[in-house]
Amino acid sequence: MKNKPSHFAIYIDDMKRASSFYSALFDWDFVEYGPPEFRQIKSADSQLIGALQERKFSPISDKVIGYECTIEVENLDRTIGLIEKNGGKIVLTKVEIPGVGWIAKFLDTEGNLACVMEYQKE
Repeated sequence: MKNKPSHFAIYIDDMKRASSFYSALFDWDFVEYGPPEFRQIKSADSQLIGALQERKFSPISDKVIGYECTIEVENLDRTIGLIEKNGGKIVLTKVEIPGVGWIAKFLDTEGNLACVMEYQKE
């Protein structure tokens, strides 16, 4: 499909902490590739969906905070609980987007901003 995200990178400070957080939250797996400061992110069904990479590989001098990617979840309330349980911080509590679903925004353990969305069932 055109115009849909096909990959994302999450800049991190601590590989073990970040991979533990996302593994617990979304059941993602992490595979080493290239330098030890990189990990491929694979979804629960083994699709390659992105990468974790240390901030030192950023092309800009400012600390990269965010990739504001939205991740679809089946149960937003459960996911919010997992975010908090695993060291994340909710920065926008669950709100409804009429006709679309419910969204929440959070900071992960690395300070990156992300969204989780439970789409309205048809």
